[in-house]
Amino acid sequence: MKKYLLDLTVKAVERIHERYVLIRLIDGKPLPEMVPGQFVEVRVDGSPSTFLRRPISINFVDREQNELWLLVATVGEGTRKLAELKAGDLLNCLLPLGNGFTAAKQGEKVLLIGGGVGVAPLLYMGAEMQSQGIEPTFLLGARTAKDLLLLDIFKRYGRVFVTTEDGSEGEKGFVTNHSILQNERFDRISTCGPTPMMKAVARFAKEKGIDCEASLENLMACGLGACLCCVEKTTEGNLCVCKDGPVFNIKKLLWQV
Repeated sequence: MKKYLLDLTVKAVERIHERYVLIRLIDGKPLPEMVPGQFVEVRVDGSPSTFLRRPISINFVDREQNELWLLVATVGEGTRKLAELKAGDLLNCLLPLGNGFTAAKQGEKVLLIGGGVGVAPLLYMGAEMQSQGIEPTFLLGARTAKDLLLLDIFKRYGRVFVTTEDGSEGEKGFVTNHSILQNERFDRISTCGPTPMMKAVARFAKEKGIDCEASLENLMACGLGACLCCVEKTTEGNLCVCKDGPVFNIKKLLWQV
Protein backbone atom coordinates (compact mmCIF):
# COMPACT_ATOMS: atom_id res chain seq x y z
CA MET A 1 0.00 0.00 0.00
CA LYS A 2 1.32 3.43 -0.97
CA LYS A 3 2.67 5.59 1.86
CA TYR A 4 2.13 9.33 2.17
CA LEU A 5 3.89 12.15 4.01
CA LEU A 6 1.17 14.66 4.82
CA ASP A 7 0.75 17.82 6.87
CA LEU A 8 -2.69 17.19 8.33
CA THR A 9 -4.67 19.94 10.04
CA VAL A 10 -5.82 19.48 13.61
CA LYS A 11 -9.60 19.82 13.76
CA ALA A 12 -9.88 19.18 17.50
CA VAL A 13 -8.04 17.75 20.49
CA GLU A 14 -10.35 16.21 23.08
CA ARG A 15 -9.16 15.34 26.59
CA ILE A 16 -11.12 12.13 27.17
CA HIS A 17 -9.18 11.00 30.25
CA GLU A 18 -6.45 12.38 32.46
CA ARG A 19 -3.93 10.33 30.46
CA TYR A 20 -5.49 10.21 27.01
CA VAL A 21 -6.41 12.65 24.25
CA LEU A 22 -8.28 12.11 21.00
CA ILE A 23 -6.77 14.06 18.10
CA ARG A 24 -9.01 14.56 15.07
CA LEU A 25 -7.18 15.42 11.85
CA ILE A 26 -8.45 16.62 8.47
CA ASP A 27 -6.99 17.30 5.05
CA GLY A 28 -7.99 19.37 2.06
CA LYS A 29 -7.92 16.25 -0.13
CA PRO A 30 -9.50 12.83 0.50
CA LEU A 31 -7.46 10.86 3.03
CA PRO A 32 -5.46 7.88 1.72
CA GLU A 33 -6.75 4.34 1.93
CA MET A 34 -6.12 2.85 5.38
CA VAL A 35 -7.07 -0.47 6.93
CA PRO A 36 -7.75 -1.33 10.60
CA GLY A 37 -4.58 -2.23 12.47
CA GLN A 38 -2.27 0.09 10.56
CA PHE A 39 -0.58 3.04 12.23
CA VAL A 40 0.83 6.53 11.67
CA GLU A 41 4.27 7.92 12.49
CA VAL A 42 3.84 11.51 13.64
CA ARG A 43 6.53 14.17 13.92
CA VAL A 44 6.63 15.97 17.25
CA ASP A 45 7.49 19.63 16.73
CA GLY A 46 8.53 21.98 19.51
CA SER A 47 10.05 19.29 21.72
CA PRO A 48 13.88 19.60 21.76
CA SER A 49 14.36 16.18 23.36
CA THR A 50 12.01 14.30 20.99
CA PHE A 51 14.07 13.33 17.97
CA LEU A 52 12.08 10.42 16.61
CA ARG A 53 8.55 10.21 15.28
CA ARG A 54 5.92 8.60 17.49
CA PRO A 55 3.88 5.61 16.25
CA ILE A 56 0.15 6.02 16.86
CA SER A 57 -2.53 3.47 15.93
CA ILE A 58 -5.23 4.53 13.51
CA ASN A 59 -8.23 4.83 15.81
CA PHE A 60 -10.90 5.71 13.26
CA VAL A 61 -11.36 7.06 9.74
CA ASP A 62 -14.51 9.08 9.11
CA ARG A 63 -14.83 9.20 5.33
CA GLU A 64 -17.87 11.50 5.39
CA GLN A 65 -16.03 14.13 7.43
CA ASN A 66 -12.62 13.23 5.92
CA GLU A 67 -11.26 12.83 9.46
CA LEU A 68 -8.48 10.66 10.86
CA TRP A 69 -8.64 9.99 14.61
CA LEU A 70 -5.58 9.25 16.73
CA LEU A 71 -5.98 8.12 20.35
CA VAL A 72 -2.84 9.22 22.20
CA ALA A 73 -1.64 8.08 25.62
CA THR A 74 0.38 10.89 27.19
CA VAL A 75 3.25 8.86 28.64
CA GLY A 76 6.31 10.96 27.82
CA GLU A 77 7.44 14.38 26.67
CA GLY A 78 6.68 13.67 23.02
CA THR A 79 3.11 12.53 23.55
CA ARG A 80 2.49 15.27 26.10
CA LYS A 81 3.54 17.75 23.42
CA LEU A 82 1.04 16.19 21.02
CA ALA A 83 -1.67 16.68 23.63
CA GLU A 84 -0.96 20.43 23.54
CA LEU A 85 -1.91 20.74 19.86
CA LYS A 86 -4.69 23.18 19.06
CA ALA A 87 -7.28 23.39 16.30
CA GLY A 88 -5.61 24.75 13.17
CA ASP A 89 -2.14 23.38 13.97
CA LEU A 90 -0.42 21.12 11.45
CA LEU A 91 0.73 17.60 12.30
CA ASN A 92 3.22 15.95 9.95
CA CYS A 93 2.19 12.30 9.44
CA LEU A 94 3.73 9.35 7.60
CA LEU A 95 0.93 6.94 6.78
CA PRO A 96 -0.41 4.34 6.49
CA LEU A 97 2.21 2.01 7.91
CA GLY A 98 2.30 -1.70 8.68
CA ASN A 99 -0.17 -4.46 7.98
CA GLY A 100 -3.65 -4.56 9.46
CA PHE A 101 -6.08 -7.13 10.78
CA THR A 102 -7.55 -9.73 8.45
CA ALA A 103 -10.88 -8.44 7.15
CA ALA A 104 -13.93 -10.22 8.54
CA LYS A 105 -15.94 -12.45 6.23
CA GLN A 106 -19.69 -12.72 5.92
CA GLY A 107 -21.06 -15.18 8.46
CA GLU A 108 -17.94 -14.98 10.61
CA LYS A 109 -18.35 -14.27 14.32
CA VAL A 110 -15.41 -12.07 15.36
CA LEU A 111 -14.51 -10.99 18.89
CA LEU A 112 -12.40 -7.84 19.28
CA ILE A 113 -10.57 -7.73 22.63
CA GLY A 114 -8.77 -4.61 23.81
CA GLY A 115 -7.25 -3.11 26.92
CA GLY A 116 -5.97 0.39 27.68
CA VAL A 117 -4.94 2.39 24.63
CA GLY A 118 -4.94 -0.95 22.79
CA VAL A 119 -8.65 -0.46 22.17
CA ALA A 120 -7.72 2.18 19.56
CA PRO A 121 -7.43 0.07 16.37
CA LEU A 122 -10.44 -2.06 17.32
CA LEU A 123 -12.87 0.84 16.88
CA TYR A 124 -11.95 1.23 13.22
CA MET A 125 -12.03 -2.56 12.80
CA GLY A 126 -15.54 -2.73 14.24
CA ALA A 127 -16.77 0.18 12.14
CA GLU A 128 -15.44 -1.45 8.96
CA MET A 129 -17.16 -4.72 9.91
CA GLN A 130 -20.46 -2.96 10.48
CA SER A 131 -20.19 -1.23 7.09
CA GLN A 132 -19.97 -4.72 5.55
CA GLY A 133 -23.07 -5.89 7.38
CA ILE A 134 -21.13 -7.91 9.98
CA GLU A 135 -21.82 -7.27 13.67
CA PRO A 136 -18.64 -7.13 15.76
CA THR A 137 -18.47 -8.05 19.42
CA PHE A 138 -16.17 -5.92 21.57
CA LEU A 139 -14.69 -7.09 24.87
CA LEU A 140 -12.94 -4.15 26.53
CA GLY A 141 -10.93 -4.23 29.74
CA ALA A 142 -9.67 -1.54 32.09
CA ARG A 143 -8.60 -1.06 35.70
CA THR A 144 -11.67 0.99 36.65
CA ALA A 145 -14.81 2.36 34.99
CA LYS A 146 -13.17 5.77 34.46
CA ASP A 147 -10.38 4.11 32.48
CA LEU A 148 -12.74 2.73 29.81
CA LEU A 149 -12.13 4.74 26.64
CA LEU A 150 -14.67 5.81 23.99
CA LEU A 151 -17.22 3.36 25.35
CA ASP A 152 -20.25 5.22 23.94
CA ILE A 153 -18.68 5.31 20.49
CA PHE A 154 -17.89 1.58 20.54
CA LYS A 155 -21.57 0.93 21.28
CA ARG A 156 -22.52 2.52 17.95
CA TYR A 157 -20.80 -0.24 16.03
CA GLY A 158 -21.52 -3.49 17.82
CA ARG A 159 -22.14 -5.37 21.05
CA VAL A 160 -19.91 -4.20 23.89
CA PHE A 161 -18.89 -6.24 26.94
CA VAL A 162 -16.68 -4.87 29.68
CA THR A 163 -14.42 -6.02 32.49
CA THR A 164 -12.82 -3.85 35.16
CA GLU A 165 -10.29 -5.03 37.69
CA ASP A 166 -12.20 -3.41 40.56
CA GLY A 167 -15.67 -4.37 39.31
CA SER A 168 -16.79 -0.75 38.98
CA GLU A 169 -18.30 -1.51 35.55
CA GLY A 170 -19.11 -4.73 33.75
CA GLU A 171 -17.75 -7.97 35.15
CA LYS A 172 -14.94 -7.92 37.70
CA GLY A 173 -11.59 -9.30 36.59
CA PHE A 174 -9.56 -9.51 33.40
CA VAL A 175 -10.94 -9.85 29.87
CA THR A 176 -10.16 -13.57 29.82
CA ASN A 177 -12.44 -14.01 32.86
CA HIS A 178 -15.53 -12.60 31.13
CA SER A 179 -18.48 -14.98 30.95
CA ILE A 180 -19.01 -14.35 27.23
CA LEU A 181 -15.95 -16.50 26.55
CA GLN A 182 -17.71 -19.45 28.14
CA ASN A 183 -21.21 -18.69 26.82
CA GLU A 184 -20.51 -17.98 23.15
CA ARG A 185 -18.34 -19.46 20.41
CA PHE A 186 -16.34 -17.21 18.10
CA ASP A 187 -14.65 -17.99 14.79
CA ARG A 188 -11.84 -15.49 15.25
CA ILE A 189 -10.35 -13.12 17.81
CA SER A 190 -8.45 -9.89 17.15
CA THR A 191 -6.70 -8.32 20.12
CA CYS A 192 -4.57 -5.32 21.05
CA GLY A 193 -3.38 -4.08 24.42
CA PRO A 194 -0.76 -4.81 27.09
CA THR A 195 1.40 -7.82 26.23
CA PRO A 196 0.35 -9.87 29.30
CA MET A 197 -3.29 -9.40 28.33
CA MET A 198 -2.66 -10.41 24.72
CA LYS A 199 -0.73 -13.50 25.82
CA ALA A 200 -3.64 -14.49 28.05
CA VAL A 201 -6.03 -14.01 25.12
CA ALA A 202 -3.70 -16.03 22.88
CA ARG A 203 -3.63 -18.81 25.46
CA PHE A 204 -7.42 -18.92 25.57
CA ALA A 205 -7.66 -18.91 21.77
CA LYS A 206 -5.13 -21.71 21.46
CA GLU A 207 -6.95 -23.86 24.04
CA LYS A 208 -10.28 -23.36 22.22
CA GLY A 209 -8.88 -23.74 18.72
CA ILE A 210 -9.89 -20.22 17.70
CA ASP A 211 -7.90 -18.34 15.08
CA CYS A 212 -6.36 -15.26 16.72
CA GLU A 213 -4.45 -12.16 15.63
CA ALA A 214 -2.58 -9.81 17.96
CA SER A 215 -1.41 -6.27 17.28
CA LEU A 216 1.99 -5.87 18.94
CA GLU A 217 3.16 -2.70 20.61
CA ASN A 218 6.94 -3.11 20.38
CA LEU A 219 8.98 0.08 20.56
CA MET A 220 9.13 1.52 17.03
CA ALA A 221 11.32 4.34 15.77
CA CYS A 222 11.39 4.57 11.97
CA GLY A 223 8.17 2.73 11.12
CA LEU A 224 9.74 1.37 7.92
CA GLY A 225 11.83 -1.59 9.08
CA ALA A 226 15.17 0.21 8.75
CA CYS A 227 16.26 0.73 12.36
CA LEU A 228 15.50 -2.84 13.60
CA CYS A 229 14.54 -1.68 17.10
CA CYS A 230 11.10 -3.36 16.98
CA VAL A 231 12.24 -6.87 16.01
CA GLU A 232 10.07 -9.79 17.19
CA LYS A 233 11.16 -13.42 17.15
CA THR A 234 8.75 -15.49 15.07
CA THR A 235 8.49 -18.88 13.37
CA GLU A 236 9.86 -17.12 10.26
CA GLY A 237 12.86 -15.64 12.09
CA ASN A 238 13.28 -12.10 13.34
CA LEU A 239 10.66 -9.78 11.82
CA CYS A 240 10.15 -6.03 12.16
CA VAL A 241 6.85 -5.30 13.89
CA CYS A 242 6.50 -1.97 12.07
CA LYS A 243 6.88 -3.45 8.57
CA ASP A 244 5.84 -7.11 8.89
CA GLY A 245 3.21 -6.38 11.57
CA PRO A 246 2.08 -4.87 13.80
CA VAL A 247 -0.65 -7.52 13.41
CA PHE A 248 0.50 -11.14 13.58
CA ASN A 249 -1.35 -14.42 13.76
CA ILE A 250 -0.46 -15.89 17.15
CA LYS A 251 0.68 -19.11 15.41
CA LYS A 252 3.61 -17.12 14.06
CA LEU A 253 4.66 -15.71 17.45
CA LEU A 254 7.04 -17.57 19.74
CA TRP A 255 4.94 -16.87 22.81
CA GLN A 256 4.88 -19.50 25.53
CA VAL A 257 1.11 -19.94 25.70
